[in-house]
Parts: sequence; C-alpha cells; structure tokens
Amino acid sequence: MLPTMPPLVITPFALAQRFIGIAEVPGSAANPQILAMLKLDGDWPQDDAVPWCSAFVNYICWLLRLPRSKSLRARSWLLVGTPITAPEPGFDVVILNRGGPQDPAVIEAPGHVGFFAGWEGSNVLLVGGNQGDRVSLSRYPTTQVLGLRRIR
Repeated sequence: MLPTMPPLVITPFALAQRFIGIAEVPGSAANPQILAMLKLDGDWPQDDAVPWCSAFVNYICWLLRLPRSKSLRARSWLLVGTPITAPEPGFDVVILNRGGPQDPAVIEAPGHVGFFAGWEGSNVLLVGGNQGDRVSLSRYPTTQVLGLRRIR
C-alpha cells in the first residue's frame, strides 16, 4: 500500500513566479499565452497591447481554483477575498491606484494589481503581469496602494 501524502499547496505567488519573463510580442503579433489570459474574462482583446495585469491575476487564480474577479479591471480585485492590513507572499494581492481617484470605491478608475512579494523601503514589491509589458517583479510607491486582499 502506498503511503498517504499530504496535499501539495501551491500558492498564487509561487505559481505567478513561474511566469516571470512571459512578455508581449512587439508589433502586430501577440503572445498567445497573454491572449489566453485576456480571453478568460473578456472577449474584446484582439492583441496583447492592452492592460492585462488583472487578466494575469485572474489566470493564476483560475489555475488554482481560487476566487477571482472575472474582470479585466485591476480595481475589481478590491471586491475579491478578504481585506487585510499585513500582507504576506502567498495568497495576497495588492491593488494600486494608477492615476484615478484615491477612493477604493471607484472600481471603474485606472489601477494595477499583482501578487504581494514584499516591502522595500517606501515601496511595495509585486509579481504581476503587464509590468514593463511582461510578467516581472516590480516596485511601486506605497502611496499608490488602494487595498490589500487575501485570496483563499
């Protein structure tokens, strides 16, 4: 008889790191992997030259059968999961303001979303999509943080 193994827990943060380096294709072509992420929750994108940070977070959560926003709007993640004050790498997402009102109740405004990777001085580190047109680890000023959510 085979021994019983505990279930392997893969966090969204750990899975997201595996995608680092996936990038948009310059010109009229598009990365099919990014298009698949976009089309999971919207049928309008025809190429990868559109905002796709929320598509990336949705895709990772879809792969892990976790709750997701099912929206291409970054601020839609303010409505998913549980609000938290002390994020940890693993199941936590950070929602940022990107030029819209600082009011988190305004879901239709510009934003950005990614998986929490840590703090670095007055910056938050995120693993996310559409950061320099690719999946990457990037830093953002903490003054842009609109919300912190735990996705489980």
